[in-house]
Order: sequence, then C-alpha cells, then structure tokens
Amino acid sequence: MRKLLIVTYYWPPAGGPGVQRWLYFVKYLRTFGMEPVLYIPEKPHYPMADPGLEAQVPEGLKVFRSRFWEPYALARLFGRKQTTRISSGIIRRHNPGLLERLMLWVRGNLFIPDARKNWVKKAAKELPGILEQEGIDLMVTTGPPHSLHLIGLEMAGRRPGLRWVADFRDPWTEIGYHSALYLGPRAKRKHRELESRVLGGADAILTTSRFTAGSLASRTARPVHVITNGFDRDPATGTQPEGPFVLAHIGSLLSGRNPNALWEALAEMVADTPGFRENLRLELTGLVSPEVTDSLRHCGLEPFTVRTPYVPHQEALHRQRKSQVLLLLEIDSPETRGIVPGKLFEYMAAARPVLAIGPSGWEAAERVAESQCGAGFHYGQKAEILAQLRQWYDLYCRGDLQVRPEGVSQYHRRALTERLVKDILWELSSDNPL
Repeated sequence: MRKLLIVTYYWPPAGGPGVQRWLYFVKYLRTFGMEPVLYIPEKPHYPMADPGLEAQVPEGLKVFRSRFWEPYALARLFGRKQTTRISSGIIRRHNPGLLERLMLWVRGNLFIPDARKNWVKKAAKELPGILEQEGIDLMVTTGPPHSLHLIGLEMAGRRPGLRWVADFRDPWTEIGYHSALYLGPRAKRKHRELESRVLGGADAILTTSRFTAGSLASRTARPVHVITNGFDRDPATGTQPEGPFVLAHIGSLLSGRNPNALWEALAEMVADTPGFRENLRLELTGLVSPEVTDSLRHCGLEPFTVRTPYVPHQEALHRQRKSQVLLLLEIDSPETRGIVPGKLFEYMAAARPVLAIGPSGWEAAERVAESQCGAGFHYGQKAEILAQLRQWYDLYCRGDLQVRPEGVSQYHRRALTERLVKDILWELSSDNPL
C-alpha cells in the first residue's frame, strides 16, 4: 500500500468546512490502496470545534504533530472580540473600527501569505526526517491557509523524487476577502509571487470548482484537476418533512452574504400571503454578521428568525433534512463566481429545494440547475426570487414540496476519493498499479 503524506492545518476536533474535505478523503483512501500519514499542528488555533468529527478518523492512522508559534494569542490581547470574528471569517466591510482596520492591515501586510507562515521553517526541519523514516515520496498540501503550500514548495525543492499535489480548497490571490485586508503594493506583489511559485512547483494542482480550475490553469503549465467536496450519508427520499415553512441557512453568513432581495421578498409575502406569517420560520445556524442582522431587522423579519450558534456537523445534517428550503448564499462579487460551498452537496443529499443566491455566473448556481435540486438567482432578481418562493410555498401548503436531485451519487465522498486516487495520485506514482 503506497503512503501519502497529507499536510493540513484543520483536523478534528476542528469544526467548520475546512476540516471535512481531507478528513473524508482519509476515511476512504485505504479502500483504494493509499495509506494516509498526517502532518498537523500540535496546538492549533481553531475558531470552532466539533469533537464529533473524530469518530470519522480511521483507526491506526499515523499522525505527526508540529508545534509552532501563531500570532492569534498575541492579537487577542489587543482585541479578543475582533480577533475571534476575523479568524472566523467575519470581516466588517462597512465602517470597521480603527482597531479592526489595524488588525486587518497587520494580517494582510505582515503575515504573508497568512498567520500560519511560521510553520514553514519548522516543517522544513521536521519533514525530511518524517519522509525518510516513513518511505514517503508522495505528498499533498491543502490550503487555506496557503502557507501550507509553501511547505510543499520547500520540500519539493529539497527532495527531487518527491511528487507534490497542491490542493486549493479556496483561491489564493483571487479570494474575495483580499480586498478587505488593506494590502499594500508590496504585499500584493509578494502574494502573486508566492502563488506563482506554488503553481509552477507542484506536480499537480487540485481544486474544488471548474471556475477556479480555469483561472489557475491560465497561470501554470501543470495539470489542474477538479474534485469537488461532497457528502457522506445516503441521500434522503425527498419527501416533504412535517412542520413550519422553514428556510434554513447553515454556516457562516459573512457581511457580503446579505441578499436584501430575499429578505424583501419574504417581507412582502408576510404582508400579502394568507397564512405565511404563521408558517414562516427563518433558521440561521452559525455565525451571522451584524450587517445581516441589521437587514433582517429593517425588513421586519426578526420575529420569524431563529438564530443558533455553530452546531456539530451531524446536527447540521439533521437540520438540513428537516427544513423545507435550504439557502445557499455567496458574496456578490466576480471573485466569488468559482466558490462552490461544500454544503451544496450535502444539501443535494438532503433532497430539499435549494435557493441559491450569489453573483452572476456563479458556478454553484449552475450545479444546482444541473442537478435539478433547486433554483439559482443573482442579487438583483427580487421578482424572480419572490415568484420562486411563492411557487414553493404553494407546494408546501399542498404537502408536495419535493425534489429529486439528478446525479447525486458522483458526489459521495467514497466516489470522490476513488477519482482522487485513480485519476491523480496513482498517475503521479512511479509504481502505478493500474
């Protein structure tokens, strides 16, 4: 069985979407002839935790842990609330305070590419011995944090026989929040330079969306592959659940994910649709930015809104299947057209209608249409969003709000892992058994 070293920052008990991609690849790698070996931080700064994910970790997994300094503990001395919010991805885009602007500037200009940059030198000392000891010549780095790709770049330069895959769960220089980090000319140039070196140094590039793959492929001669995120439970039947007309968003509602057209459409239905006021419930599970809260208040939707802090992944899956409509929201920006949230595929498996609202040309909305699991709109389509909600509410009142997604099985974590191994990892192996 061929060994694969996986360098990842997020690992159980970390919570959130960043941990799930490689956790579930690791769960199934042995099925396809790969033995995973993990290299992870010893004392990481995780903005959220989900100990329940530890049950998905295979038995007997070899894990090497590394200790290095992260600046978040120091940053909390100056602003605990701001540090927690920024590290969780909640960035105020309108009128951030002076302290928050300073922290964002420091993060963007002094910690390049990110606040885990100190791991690179430590890994350069520790990994050669691990690779030699374990007889490993194949490795994956997954980012963000994109500092981990610099670890891969360092190891590839030191060990000519090492084959390296750089997995971009999110873009690097084209990520939406870069514009909020007050990057100076030097910082922008350094980010582009480091990204270019990674794209040229890796043996293969892996990403989660067609759009991002196209962007990366235009800047490298290396092969670029798309393997999306997925789900790990049997798909639901699609039968309408009992209970109120629940519109649920599960995950972080960042400042830019604030679809006023949706809130205004719901307010209009509250005002003119008989029974809607009694049946409506808007469930927001996870972090919610102040801008979203203000918009809900302005539209008079607070009485119908139930907010719940971050919940464990298994509870999130349960909430998905008990909802009538699932909300998939993305920042309205050209930079986010290639963001395909991992929860989309769990939404598909939940077999509940998906209302996707994001930028024009958003790939996630295209995948919703391809799978016939819902409808996608951009932020300016209030009339169309309202019409879709009315249609779904009519079906709900008749007890017939159902969807039957097409092609869902291709997004099961086991099927995705099989593609990863057969199409990418074994192709890089000198002893390819296929």
